[in-house]
Amino acid sequence: MKLCTYREGSGFRLGLVRGDEVVDVSTSAAQLGLSVPGEMKDVIADYPACRRALVEIEEKGAVAGTLSNLRLAPPVPNPQKILCVGLNYRKHAEESKMPIPSSPVYFAKFANSLAGHGDEIAIPEVAREVDYEVELVAIIGRRCRNVPLEEALGAVFGYAVGNDLSARDLQMRASQWLYGKAIDGFAPLGPYIVTADEVGDPQRLGLRLYLNGELRQNSSTADMIFSVAQIVSDLSRIMTLEPGDLVYTGTPEGVILGREEKVWLKPGDELACEIEGLGRLVNRLVKD
Repeated sequence: MKLCTYREGSGFRLGLVRGDEVVDVSTSAAQLGLSVPGEMKDVIADYPACRRALVEIEEKGAVAGTLSNLRLAPPVPNPQKILCVGLNYRKHAEESKMPIPSSPVYFAKFANSLAGHGDEIAIPEVAREVDYEVELVAIIGRRCRNVPLEEALGAVFGYAVGNDLSARDLQMRASQWLYGKAIDGFAPLGPYIVTADEVGDPQRLGLRLYLNGELRQNSSTADMIFSVAQIVSDLSRIMTLEPGDLVYTGTPEGVILGREEKVWLKPGDELACEIEGLGRLVNRLVKD
């Protein structure tokens, strides 16, 4: 099942993706006499109870528009946590000339960094070395703490395409990365969430990034140093994970930082991120 959030005026509406069409969940539920929450986080938390109703809505629901003509928002517009993993692909760590981590390297972003498919993203005037990072994003599906490794994927609701945009000059000015990572709009997410049962093994997904149509990143989640299950289990040892929490799981090789000739991103550049089975996330950069 594919679920999205789209904008209507100043608010958000929950959508169910059917091919290129987006079904309005709340309107359809009312028409069909079904009870389904109207917000993504509530659907995630209550998914086992409302899945049957969502399947009926997918078959019979009222179409609000298409993926191309609706204003898509980040699928989870208001997560409690946005957790990110750095240096989690072997070849990316090698191209960055950094040692292979012996334990996951974590940092955080916040809701201000989220952007949806099709959103324009402003480059702050203070940033000079802006880079891209296509990433698989895991969406937590239930409240959990101290999850055993063998049960960790059961705590994941679904997956989406993400882009961990980074201002390298600001990221590297100190030992903590937050200043170059938690910038407004620097965590695009979308275009939708695909539920975990449809994705299968998250360690067998191809992922790519195109800059102005040129293929720049082309790899597989099989190159991850720490798997999705290891990351979820490890994080749950020190914090309670909540439905709708986002985990950006790292980027493969091919970033600008690892290139011999470093031409950093600039206003007007278009970034397209793809992950096998999860769709295509496109954003254009603009001047702040």
